[in-house]
Amino acid sequence: MSSRERILGRVRRALADAPGEDTPIERAYLREHGDRSVEETGELLAENLADYRAIVHRCTAADLPATLAGMLAARGAKTVLVPPGLERSWLAEADTEQIPDRVESTPHELDRIDSVVTACAVAVAETGTIVLDGGPDQGRRRITLVPDHHICVVRVPDQVVSSVPQALERLDPARPLTWISGPSATSDIELDRVEGVHGPRTLEVVLLDTQASAEVNS
Repeated sequence: MSSRERILGRVRRALADAPGEDTPIERAYLREHGDRSVEETGELLAENLADYRAIVHRCTAADLPATLAGMLAARGAKTVLVPPGLERSWLAEADTEQIPDRVESTPHELDRIDSVVTACAVAVAETGTIVLDGGPDQGRRRITLVPDHHICVVRVPDQVVSSVPQALERLDPARPLTWISGPSATSDIELDRVEGVHGPRTLEVVLLDTQASAEVNS
């Protein structure tokens, strides 16, 4: 018996009890890891965002304009790119020139813009990931990839889920999805971390407490 025949024989014996090709296989994947409250899920998101070197801020709706204005001022931003559907009140206190997202904008023009502010579609606590789907308050994909500074507002707890499977249930696979886990970085070259290779070097995330805002309004 050749080596080939011996190996194939072992494979056949190992597969003797395996179900046939037409037999469905049930995969008992966990939908989320652990049993967390809404507050604990939000805390896990903040922790994992920070672990990925994103800068995390927290505020209520009433404080959001001042918070964004302060972040842009601290960055020294003179221009900010604004998606067409972003709530106007968010940047009402910002002392920066607001640049609308235009189809005809070139990559060089986008590169000269200091910052971009967007909302998001959903955020995943277990992975510290923010997902954009090109909605009106997020704009086209390239406006969050070319400028060097991205500020993303996440409504908590409305837009926060525990796991990737739960996020996928909220997303339309036909939309242009951008999954962001921290600022752009790669360690492909000699294992040295290099930031800003294929996206913004600085990611700031504002966790907007919608529950606190609702309590104040009520």
